[in-house]
Amino acid sequence: MTKAFPRLLTTLRTGLFGTRTNTLITLATLLLLTQILPPLFRWAVLDATFTGSAEACNRVGACWAFVTAKLRFILFAFYPSDLLWRPALTILLLSAILTASALPGFWGRPLLAAWPFTILACWLLMQGAFTTTPIASNQWGGLPVTLFVWTVCFAAATPIAVLLALARRSTLGGLRTFSVLYIELMRGTPMVGILYVAMLILPMALPDALSLDKMLRAIIMITLFWAAYIAEVIRAGLQAIPSGQNEAATALGLGYWRTQRLVILPQALRIVIPGMVNLAIGFLLATSLLAVIGIFDLLNAARASANDPQWLGFYNEAYLVVAVVYFGICFGASRYSRWLERRFSGGAAAAARKE
Repeated sequence: MTKAFPRLLTTLRTGLFGTRTNTLITLATLLLLTQILPPLFRWAVLDATFTGSAEACNRVGACWAFVTAKLRFILFAFYPSDLLWRPALTILLLSAILTASALPGFWGRPLLAAWPFTILACWLLMQGAFTTTPIASNQWGGLPVTLFVWTVCFAAATPIAVLLALARRSTLGGLRTFSVLYIELMRGTPMVGILYVAMLILPMALPDALSLDKMLRAIIMITLFWAAYIAEVIRAGLQAIPSGQNEAATALGLGYWRTQRLVILPQALRIVIPGMVNLAIGFLLATSLLAVIGIFDLLNAARASANDPQWLGFYNEAYLVVAVVYFGICFGASRYSRWLERRFSGGAAAAARKE
């Protein structure tokens, strides 16, 4: 502890004032903060209203009474209030499976087997399974929808992306051409267009006897859309692996799929950790586009809460709550990415020293 603090001071001094450019940037940043923070503190604390009704809010400061009154709607939207334990349990289950997936000690077949069961349990919970009245997806909303769509689509898109990346590097011309066309078509189409396909075109393409829920259609199309982006990141990792790795595996008698599973893909995925986390953060923020097809994600629920005639116009407070939630998830993901990189880099360095 005694050594860590001076080292931290040295790092801060070097980073903030180590060069003339860093010093100028630091001073400019401090000047900007002196202009922003005092008015923000006055709005958020000194002039804020913490309790009461909308009439008690003076419109000069923040109305945290609005957040207290509408927090349930922001988090869960139109879900029945007497069954809120279901979306709350969904959030808990998704958080648990994501946490387990983030820890290398849990990586293995049991975790892979737990994923489909967790997703199915969350779907049944949100649908109101084993109750007298099923809950339609139109009543879903808020944080559970954002987390569910993000988690399911990213998890389902990743294995598809691995296959697309391998196909794009394949020596089979037809397979490679299909992969290139699919990736470029998806990457050249805006996500809003993909969502409209899920709402308007996909139902017409399905047989009359087969009717998919709006939420399920959106999940399928978003998964196929995100897979194209993840595939390009994974392909970059595959190209970074020296060809000697593949040749050595072939010399040992390993077939194509065993070579990819045991030698190539573990190294490639380790390389693209920052890119994958960056995509995951971007995809989380992109879930706000679900509003265009009438799905109340977290951001859309916050916007709707400020349209309540009794609490009309408190958009700053509503968006601030959403910003805090998004920032917490994204900042945690970025820190996890750095931790995982350091962990793998340390393991690789230790292996190199042993050699």
